Amino acid sequence: MIDFKDMQKRVLELVNSNDYYPIKPRVIAKQLRLDDDGERTLKKAIKRLVREGRVAWGPKHLLMKVSKKAARDEAIGIFRRNSSGYGFVTPEGSTVTDRSDDIYIPKTKTADASNLDVVRIRISRTRKGSEVRISGRVIDVLERKTNRFVGTYRERGGYGVVVVDNGVFESGILVGDAGAKNCRVGDKVVIEMANFPSATEEGEGVIVEVLGERGAPGVDTLMIIREFDLPEEFPESVLDDAREQAERFDEVITDGRTDFTKETVITIDPKTARDFDDAISLKRIENGHWQLGVHIADVSHFVPFKSDLDNEAYRRGTSVYLPDKVIPMLPELISNNLASLQPGRIRYTMSAVIEFTEDGIPVSTDLHRGAIKSAHRFNYMEIDEYLANDEPWRKRLSPQVFQLVREMHTLAMKLRKRRMDRGSIDLNLPEIKIDLDEDGRVAGAHTEDYTESHQVIEEFMLAANEAVAQAMVDQKLYLLRRIHEAPSEAKLKDLTRFVRQLGIDCNNLQSRFEIKRVVAEAEDMPERHAIHFSILRAMQKAVYSPREIGHYALASDAYCHFTSPIRRYPDLVVHRALGALIDGKRPSSDFDHLAQLGQHCSDLERRAELAERELTKLKLLNFLVDKIGMEMETVVTGVEPIGLFAQGIDLPAEGFLPVSNLPHDRYQFDRTSKTLTGFRAGNEFRLGDHVRIKISMVDPDQRLLEFGLVSVQQAKKIKTSKSRKPVRAAKNDKQHSNASNELPWEQVRASGPSGTARKPRKHK
Repeated sequence: MIDFKDMQKRVLELVNSNDYYPIKPRVIAKQLRLDDDGERTLKKAIKRLVREGRVAWGPKHLLMKVSKKAARDEAIGIFRRNSSGYGFVTPEGSTVTDRSDDIYIPKTKTADASNLDVVRIRISRTRKGSEVRISGRVIDVLERKTNRFVGTYRERGGYGVVVVDNGVFESGILVGDAGAKNCRVGDKVVIEMANFPSATEEGEGVIVEVLGERGAPGVDTLMIIREFDLPEEFPESVLDDAREQAERFDEVITDGRTDFTKETVITIDPKTARDFDDAISLKRIENGHWQLGVHIADVSHFVPFKSDLDNEAYRRGTSVYLPDKVIPMLPELISNNLASLQPGRIRYTMSAVIEFTEDGIPVSTDLHRGAIKSAHRFNYMEIDEYLANDEPWRKRLSPQVFQLVREMHTLAMKLRKRRMDRGSIDLNLPEIKIDLDEDGRVAGAHTEDYTESHQVIEEFMLAANEAVAQAMVDQKLYLLRRIHEAPSEAKLKDLTRFVRQLGIDCNNLQSRFEIKRVVAEAEDMPERHAIHFSILRAMQKAVYSPREIGHYALASDAYCHFTSPIRRYPDLVVHRALGALIDGKRPSSDFDHLAQLGQHCSDLERRAELAERELTKLKLLNFLVDKIGMEMETVVTGVEPIGLFAQGIDLPAEGFLPVSNLPHDRYQFDRTSKTLTGFRAGNEFRLGDHVRIKISMVDPDQRLLEFGLVSVQQAKKIKTSKSRKPVRAAKNDKQHSNASNELPWEQVRASGPSGTARKPRKHK
């Protein structure tokens, strides 16, 4: 079988040969005499070469050479379609323009590209005075984001149509007679596209699944599962693999495993957790140092490389924590039984034993294939009660466990102080989680508390992740890191100007320590929300990659994910590499393979986060659909020329407050200070303002929530630009703006539904 790189080389040699005439990939496969696996590798190689601009698609899906002129005047990127038909393309790897600058695609030049498709565009430049305006035309759709969409079935002029959710298409998609599917008007359905709509032709599709009546219990969750193509039931071959592993396991400590069963080991998890993937031991050793043991479930023992279990885990990439459902990466027989570190049971681990000085300075790390027997299972609330008053716990715990908990807290606080002193950035924004009833409908909301018990576990997990990454770096190995790039210089300059305009004296925020000082100074100030939101928006998103650029937010040079192999595939990859080292072998360390794997896992992680966020939004919209006129306290999370985005303080629903719903005035948008300022006194709105709103419009199908203004609480007047020229927002600004309030480097303290909670660890 031809490997991926060799396949790319052979394709390039063929296409760039003097006698090459454009042909289709299947013809190339025949010429190369490829089997089914080889043809799949060929298609992946061609897709990569096209995206890199080294070959091109021609008419009728023929593979062509790339001309030098095309390389100058064309770009490849992600297309984002507005519901009105026009769109924008974010170039990928293009030298034509700054890849952070989106290229406007007029409605008549979008071809049949759909939202988030990978497209090739031809770039046009027009000059108006000294300004050069760039726009584009879609000339080819290279990769469809999806061919399936969720929408609502309607009838129009005797024909069946489906109005796709979220404003993906400007008009409904023709589906013909839906009688065969027993589909009724108003039902939520899944369609498969036959022909994508364009500026000149209507779209056509076929209904492949009827999800149920709009608003019925559970239908919203099914909609998101189909919309994001999330996996559900495990294939039978995967379950058979899991059953076979269960039959083999008999809780015997085999050769090659370090016996930690005589150590005092405990777990600390949410009260409703069912799987326990990490445990802690801690003791003082003869030289007065601390010896911390972080024992992580040895999932790699039960998931052999390239087995059906492993292939399925790779395909899923991560567990998905929806508000009312968990879609696990591994079957429960593995995650909740064999690999779960249950009290009183012998369980296999990958253990990092780290020695610290009295002050918490790491001295050495020993890595083991281990076996433990947990002495006690704690939940976070119990640890908080212990830390507040440990006397009632003396009779309830063995002396060893009682002492262990106190020492864990002591060491963890020392590690936390050292981490903060080295420049780790910690933004403690309160997180509100929605409460659901038995039918999965919103019943209320609550604030997730982040207490010292959470900090104890977080510090130990961070320490283990760093220690493992450093151990692999010391062996001069490439590893699948968790990286977090530093913010761009331009964004930090904007952040510095913004903070100064709030009246806070600060030096250049290119220094992480100056960012930390500003956060600390603003802790008890009304400007706190504005500063936190601005810092979050300046940050990058953490991803998986072998690149050696460190983790900016954690101020760590070497960091990886090691501590959750039950729910994250990258952790399983790290475990396998460690296992090879422990066994005296050199693990595979191919940079290109790890880069591809990191991109795959990052994409699936992003999909899981978006699905969770979108379902939360949908449930909140369904909850609010009959509450027009209800008033809420909100905080402004985004400011754009055409209005404000605000999120509820008690109920985390984010909606849009258009300029037309603000007090009548002509408003000027200042991008640096993130303000909308009118000509009349008091008409000034900015990031972080507390705004009382009333709900004016709710549309669950289009995922829209619109607010009207009741009152605004402003903390301090911002020094805005002297220019008072009113800004007239372009029609295309609203959908193009990015006003999502997402955390940029890690998911913070998010928990799953009852019975399947995940641990609220910020950087784990």
